Amino acid sequence: MAKLTRRHILWGAAATGGAAALTGLTGTTATAAGRTGASCHPIPGPVTVGPDDTRYASLNKSYNGRFTPRPDAVRAVYSGEQVVQAVEEAVRTGKRIAVRSGGHCYEDFVTGPDVRIVLDVSPMNHVTFDPEHQAFSVEAGATLAKVYKDLYYGWGVTIPGGSCPSVGIGGHAAGGGYGTLSREHGMVVDHLHGVEVVVVDKNGKPRRVVATRRADDPNRDLWWAHTGGGGGNFGVVLRYLLRSPQARGKDPAGLLPKPPATLPGLAATWQWAQIDERAFTTLVRDHGSWHERHPQAEVSSSLALTHKATGSFQLLVGVSGEHPDAERLMDEYLAQVTAGVGVAPETTRSNQPWLTATLGAATYAGGTPFKSKAAFLRRRWTDRQIGVVHKYLTDGDTRWGASVYVTSFGGRINTAAPSATAFPHRDALFSVAYDLYWADPADREEINWIRRFYQEVYAETGGVPVPNDANSGCYINYPDADLADPKWNTSGVPWHTLYYRDNYPRLQRIKARWDPRNVFHHALSVRPQA
Repeated sequence: MAKLTRRHILWGAAATGGAAALTGLTGTTATAAGRTGASCHPIPGPVTVGPDDTRYASLNKSYNGRFTPRPDAVRAVYSGEQVVQAVEEAVRTGKRIAVRSGGHCYEDFVTGPDVRIVLDVSPMNHVTFDPEHQAFSVEAGATLAKVYKDLYYGWGVTIPGGSCPSVGIGGHAAGGGYGTLSREHGMVVDHLHGVEVVVVDKNGKPRRVVATRRADDPNRDLWWAHTGGGGGNFGVVLRYLLRSPQARGKDPAGLLPKPPATLPGLAATWQWAQIDERAFTTLVRDHGSWHERHPQAEVSSSLALTHKATGSFQLLVGVSGEHPDAERLMDEYLAQVTAGVGVAPETTRSNQPWLTATLGAATYAGGTPFKSKAAFLRRRWTDRQIGVVHKYLTDGDTRWGASVYVTSFGGRINTAAPSATAFPHRDALFSVAYDLYWADPADREEINWIRRFYQEVYAETGGVPVPNDANSGCYINYPDADLADPKWNTSGVPWHTLYYRDNYPRLQRIKARWDPRNVFHHALSVRPQA
């Protein structure tokens, strides 16, 4: 099997919720009335595809090959009214409904065996400017590629989101959203002005609600919940309203960040055959220590530690924003981080136009079994932890799908208070992702291998990154159901503390108000407060 790459995860592209774009669907037509942000034109009616339909296999694919979804139907929707109708029907018939936009969920939140209706919002993908709210209206089914292209072509602006073009904005934004521009511009949710959501009241009646960050908005708590509270918790997102809080004036071109003209980059590659444990430990330690000393530096990086079965691993370096001395900064950084390694890496440079580089990022098409685990760190790994990482990444010569990515956080991300948004990890300096792909979905040893790996890295805190001086917790956009399993989380600290820290009680109160019947739920969803 060819080696799979997940380079998009280097900059935090993954998201909960989502589905592949639908093409060639037919159905009854309706006017676009109620499709907020779209021009008035005929649109298809909802399309319902069941197991006997020839389109079912195409529309029911699982991003993660560990799961085989068998819903009663996949329902593609094109407007807010169609979403209301679908939710009303699901509530009335007692069928569990789950929502997807880009389809990139790591766990079975959409593909679980109890999901009977998959509500696919990917046909709702318009990106427009809403003059009423003086904000960009981005429908939840739009992929990041479409969001970036439409915002850039139309107005020369962007959002600091992830670098996997096929991820859907629907789940990506709800969990926080970060990427290559986040050190300079913060999280995606730092630019979230509002959200339109279909919610269900205590009587089972769905309705559309617009919630904004305005201090006088009676629905403001629903906006706050979508600034990092995760997808699949409160309702069906129809669209996001995007505008930077510091933006002034009415010119759309000044209401969101402007991306740099180019993305300068430097890749340093080491061959595993040339690196012993001492050199590996020195590199990983010095990489972490440098970022501890320079949390606000313009240089960012991702240490892509792929398994020795792949033959090599890399350190990827970039510079935030426009900088005339980008090459010098990257060279100086590389020299300092690698001074004690003793093995000179091979280096390659790139400096592509921003949009070309962003849309050209490598993506994973889905279908192969994988397990991902993640952590936010306030400090670098200890030498003991680095030793564990080295042990597992040099274990055997067949685990081509094993890798660990240590990505620098910091910068503008750290300037907000943990409670300012539902995303609480504002003190994190590193985002770490542990990935494993394998061939046979029935092979339990593979998934247990990465579970043991992760558990051993965080052995001092019960097998998980319990928030403390060294750890910040976990990222809901990289969901890991093991955190709710006492076999793998022996810390005594509940999963919701790892994801939401002190923000969880507030999320529970919001859940109780806006989804009192718990219509929208999954293995790691916010539980309503009693």
